[in-house]
Amino acid sequence: MTVLLVAGNTETATIDGISAAGATPELMAQTPAADAELLAYGRPVFAPHVPVSPDGCPTPGLVTRAVRELVGFDAVTLDAGLAARTAAPAVRLGDRPGGDIRTPEPVPNAPQIFDAAAEYACGHPDTRLVVGETIPGGTTTALGVLRALGEEYGVSSSLPTNPLALKREVVAAGLDASDLAPGDLAGDPIEAVRRMGDPTLAATAGLVDGALDAGKNVTVAGGTQMLAAATLVRHRGVREEFTLATTSFVADDDTVDLDAAAADLGLDLRVSDPGFERTDHVATEHYLAGVAKEGVGMGGALHLAREANIPMADVRARLVERYDDLVGEERGGLDGA
Repeated sequence: MTVLLVAGNTETATIDGISAAGATPELMAQTPAADAELLAYGRPVFAPHVPVSPDGCPTPGLVTRAVRELVGFDAVTLDAGLAARTAAPAVRLGDRPGGDIRTPEPVPNAPQIFDAAAEYACGHPDTRLVVGETIPGGTTTALGVLRALGEEYGVSSSLPTNPLALKREVVAAGLDASDLAPGDLAGDPIEAVRRMGDPTLAATAGLVDGALDAGKNVTVAGGTQMLAAATLVRHRGVREEFTLATTSFVADDDTVDLDAAAADLGLDLRVSDPGFERTDHVATEHYLAGVAKEGVGMGGALHLAREANIPMADVRARLVERYDDLVGEERGGLDGA
């Protein structure tokens, strides 16, 4: 079993108020590359810092790394279009970051990314693949793709208060720029990504499509971005069942009816609660406030921990240890450590 981390960037993330996946816009561009390094090595290498939100919430990549240290799963990064170099070993699928979805063609190479990802997944030697993602601004591009396909599923946010009005405004501008009405690209998922999406959506959909075609067991690990990727696969006519593994933070988000969407798409929904309320520590308190509900395969990693009978208390303890080692000194102290 291998966890595949699809990493990329989109200029959509630079829109003020869209994402909390980085303390500043400059550091946000580094987040996917840093997440890949955390998963591979347990610490940043080329990246200047561990990614945190503007108010200090650590990247979900720290949780995924904590679980990896406890469970021992293999991990591979797939570069769908990174804006910054990463020291993590990476399979290159795309050659550029995604553009702003308010332009006519934000992912011109979407077909090539999809095909390369499908080929990779089909030929991968493991029979079980878990697919996660890291891309700031990804819930907005997910919403764009969903609307282009004519789907009304909601999307979550890395912010405590989901800026849905802003996201809808951006998506409306994107549809207008591409001369599209909602639903115009139903049944044409790759074109939907090319005109309204981001590189990680093309890669994730390709991975799922290729893996299912090869008869593999597939889990998409994440929140509503993975819901959008699953929708893309269904719009290609793929009907095989696969799993969506996410966190309780996404499942409890009242802006998203995750149960209904998963049932509609024929997904096996698995929700994991890390029990962060049982740990009085700055590494967990921001998640309880609704920041960074998912990402970097966090929901899938927690699901793997449960399968391996790893207590969530052990996951929380390892997360605190990782935070103290990597983030605590930089941020000048901890609360309730």
